[in-house]
Amino acid sequence: MYRNRPLGRMALMALMAALMVVSVVMPAQATGGNEERAVRFATFNASLNRGSIGELLDDLATPDDPQIQAVAEIIQRTRPDVLLINEFDYDPNGTAMALFQENYLSVSQNGATPISYPHTFAAESNTGIQSGRDLDKNGVIGGPGDAFGFGFFPGQFGMAVFSMYDIDEGTARTFQNFLWKDMPGRLIPANPVTGEPWYDEGDMEVFRLSSKSHWDLPIQVGSKTVHFLVSHPTPPVFDGPEDRNGTRNFDEIRFWADYIRGGQHSRYIYDDAGAYGGLAPGALFVIAGDQNADPFDGDSVPGAAQQLLDSPKVNTKITPASDGGVEAADQGPPNDTHLGDPAFDTADFSEAAFGGPGNLRADYVLPSRSLKMVDAGIFWPTSDDPYFYLTGPGFPPVSSDHRLVWIDITKGGFPGR
Repeated sequence: MYRNRPLGRMALMALMAALMVVSVVMPAQATGGNEERAVRFATFNASLNRGSIGELLDDLATPDDPQIQAVAEIIQRTRPDVLLINEFDYDPNGTAMALFQENYLSVSQNGATPISYPHTFAAESNTGIQSGRDLDKNGVIGGPGDAFGFGFFPGQFGMAVFSMYDIDEGTARTFQNFLWKDMPGRLIPANPVTGEPWYDEGDMEVFRLSSKSHWDLPIQVGSKTVHFLVSHPTPPVFDGPEDRNGTRNFDEIRFWADYIRGGQHSRYIYDDAGAYGGLAPGALFVIAGDQNADPFDGDSVPGAAQQLLDSPKVNTKITPASDGGVEAADQGPPNDTHLGDPAFDTADFSEAAFGGPGNLRADYVLPSRSLKMVDAGIFWPTSDDPYFYLTGPGFPPVSSDHRLVWIDITKGGFPGR
């Protein structure tokens, strides 16, 4: 596990609810210069994953990888204070994060102002760690489908957090080893032929809920602690009529809904150190990550995203939006049958040749109700925007098929400040 290490020279988805829509893509000058905001929280599935162990390290070791340059420039132009990057291959030594900082974030990309994060956090991901069970029921034990989280090697598609503020390592909690069977009322995928549970008792004795992990990272913002609750639930696809990935996705999202609810609703939760329970009453939090669930469209179990969006603990007064998402909805089917407002989309899945589900709202940054949002947005430029080249059309994408999503909390938004 690599946590909170200061970086040195060695140092990447019915009808819409009536939500206020604000702020689309912000130019570089406005993104970093809003003096009224206290802190910007963001999530970015940056597709900084590679096909083999060490490949990301090799790409980060030089400053000229075009995709990493585009990712770094998006971060420099949006300037988050606290940033979760999904799909950042895990490196137990922290070298990957240090190289990303040194060779990309600390170097101006196309005239953007460099950005430096003195605090980082990464921990083991369940991806690629073999379960020893035939979880995908193909008759063979081994391979990415039998890992605790889909992956060709341990840590592929991992997570990394970069922060301007101190991360309290001593009270950070990880939930990598929490077993799915220990969630009361969990969804049970069933074999469509036999009607029996897809996973047998032996499978469930070892099956971990998190396809990557769930982390509770206490961020020290002045005199206040904000719990940065980050995860990356499995996509609710790439399975069959048993919907094993859809049910898991639903319960991975439910984990945070129970965690922030606290009390008896989170009593079953235990962390990797053996401590039980969820957040204390009144604790400040921001939930962030690629949840792989759109409230209205796509293949997730109905209501998956609403577990967070409808929580009385969550502030949804401002919904991040972009003009680029609206323009990109013109890519054609299946976007033209979607129910959701494309302004809220955060991922471009409309590659018809690949049978994509269309553009979806998959990525979320959701603060606790007691935190005051004053602004929010999605970095998705329109085709006439000077930064369109960072997300432009085509496959593979210039940077990522996901967009960076951010929210701003004012100084007055922190109780007691």
